[in-house]
Amino acid sequence: MIEIFIAESLEYELEDAVSAVRTAVQATLAQAQMEAATLSLLLTDDAELHQMNRDYRAEDRPTDVLSFEAGDELGGYLGDIAISVETAVTQAETAGHELVEELQLLAVHGTLHLLGYDHGTVEEKDEMWGQQTAVLDQLNLSHVTPTEAPHS
Repeated sequence: MIEIFIAESLEYELEDAVSAVRTAVQATLAQAQMEAATLSLLLTDDAELHQMNRDYRAEDRPTDVLSFEAGDELGGYLGDIAISVETAVTQAETAGHELVEELQLLAVHGTLHLLGYDHGTVEEKDEMWGQQTAVLDQLNLSHVTPTEAPHS
């Protein structure tokens, strides 16, 4: 099961995007043969992602997406993903694609983190970006280029 929550503070109409985001998560889980896994996803704003980033990663800045793995003790529950819609809007405009496509990209990216992928080294990044690209291709989003928020 994939639970998607929309923060009340958001001033964006996202109901139509929820289905596309859910499809992106499902495609990522299917590629990893983890269709039965569950997770939650929060669509929120820069302020909340900034606070989460500061509290959990000691990074005092907003970011586009954060993933929090649940750990093995929770069985099929993978964890939680939080996406900043405000940052997604900016990244979509910069990249020249639609907001819903950026949200799908970030959902795929966050789900891959929950599945254990990372991009701390060149090799890890190549593997993760390859997985991301494969899922985006399945979703007919080959024109959406994986992005990465700047590091401080």
